[in-house]
Amino acid sequence: MKKYIIAASIENDVHVAGVYRFLNMAEQEGYKVDFLGPATSIDKLVDTVRLKKPDIVGVSYRLTPETLKIILNELKDKIRKYGLSNIRWIFGGTEPNCLVAKESGIFEEIFDGTFGDEYTISYLRGEKASHSEIEYGKDVVERIEKSYPYPIIRHHFGLPSYTDTLEGVRRIAEEKILDVISIAPDQNTQEHFFDKKYKASLDGAGGVPIRTEEEFKRLYDESRRGNYPLLRCYSGTNDVFKMAKVLKDTINNAWAAIPLCWYNVLDGRGPREIEESIRENQMLMKWHGDRNIPVEVNEAHHWGLRDAHDAIYVAASYLAAYNAKRMGVKTYIAQFMFNVPPATSPKMDLAKMLASIELVESLQDDNFRVFRQARAGLASMPQDLFEAKGQLASSAYLSMAIKPHIYHVVGFCEAHHAATPDDIIESVKIVKAVIKNTLSGMFDFTQDLDVLKRKEELINDAMVIINAIKDLNTLCSDPLSDPHTLSLAIKLGILDAPHLKGNKSASGMLTTKVVNGACYAYDYDSNRIIKEEERIYNIIQNYQKLIIVA
Repeated sequence: MKKYIIAASIENDVHVAGVYRFLNMAEQEGYKVDFLGPATSIDKLVDTVRLKKPDIVGVSYRLTPETLKIILNELKDKIRKYGLSNIRWIFGGTEPNCLVAKESGIFEEIFDGTFGDEYTISYLRGEKASHSEIEYGKDVVERIEKSYPYPIIRHHFGLPSYTDTLEGVRRIAEEKILDVISIAPDQNTQEHFFDKKYKASLDGAGGVPIRTEEEFKRLYDESRRGNYPLLRCYSGTNDVFKMAKVLKDTINNAWAAIPLCWYNVLDGRGPREIEESIRENQMLMKWHGDRNIPVEVNEAHHWGLRDAHDAIYVAASYLAAYNAKRMGVKTYIAQFMFNVPPATSPKMDLAKMLASIELVESLQDDNFRVFRQARAGLASMPQDLFEAKGQLASSAYLSMAIKPHIYHVVGFCEAHHAATPDDIIESVKIVKAVIKNTLSGMFDFTQDLDVLKRKEELINDAMVIINAIKDLNTLCSDPLSDPHTLSLAIKLGILDAPHLKGNKSASGMLTTKVVNGACYAYDYDSNRIIKEEERIYNIIQNYQKLIIVA
């Protein structure tokens, strides 16, 4: 039998939007509902409850708190008089009114909107989400399954001061605003945590200085409050296996973020050669896969952030997932960074993501599960903080078209300063408002004809790149996961980016341009887009000539 909820705005309050929305959610969760309407008197409410005997009664009031005190005293007296205390009473309203409702002692649950729809749904499903760590989900998969279609929320956090970061983690956890806090370590931590060869110039660079395992553990301990957010941290650029173990043992790393071809001489974040780092990164994926720790291979956006064209982004998305699967990863988190490059149009951006998703998710099977993670691109955030808030909301709205399981909020302030706890809380609330709006029913942008046409073009172009890498080494049983073949693809320019110009380990010959909102390989001498078949053909022809000469 369906559980039964009656709800109303009481006495002189005619605001019903919140009540009506709550009842809609309850109905979607399988409840029978009755809406008594606005300005329902206490007498009418009590008489209806006595007659219909609901399981739950929802009371809403959004006006003056002083008046509410009088109203609730009357309601409390009648609940006692008619023996209605066995019925579950809940309250929704403004924060000041919720404080009054709490003091009344009538209500088992009070909703002021602070914690969003996820909190409401948890209540309707009988989960006391505010009371126990286990109810939130012990790992990222459980959190997703409890929350979806609402994506769980992640944000990057790390201030140049360890003390400030520690206090910030505590504050963010208590606010119950994030499901996942991504600890951002400074460059010294990533590169020199074990050899202790710290460079003063890198202290606090890009994040928080963490110098001991105990300091990692303290961050985790401070997060054990509020909604008990999961913690995670990027992998190191040196001693990567030691760092992986430290992160697992200290912060229970929610998932690993590992590049395929980066964190080496290619991006200057470490001394490793490309082939060596690919091999080591693959083994790091395997290390996590063997321990059933989810893995994100943050590969595609590294190319996109360096102005590689869209087809390389899509191909790199596939290669990242392919290698993770080959290394035994069972739970894969595919990150899709929108707004890269910033001049990309919303239509073409979405097409790129849909092409990437189709290729990545073609790899799914019983042993390889993919979760989608969406985010805005850092470079798309304006320095003007008000414009940046608009960009944050705009990007989140478009991103929801891919139905992400995780939304990685990028603080609106990132182009201006590193996000403080206040900035994070504000940014997350902006995104949560967008998510609520989209999930109430948004236009399906994925069916736009321009988007679909571009998606198919990109899939075809990405397969040209992928097949070219396969053909580089026909003697290898699996060129797409062979470190030598992949590093050769970078050296030849099959995988390339304009920002790699002058890098001795890469080609750096690619030039690109955004045309009609999409990023293409571009020939500036003849002022034309270079077709991917032509680009790859020329690279292979030049390579074959070199082989003949050698």
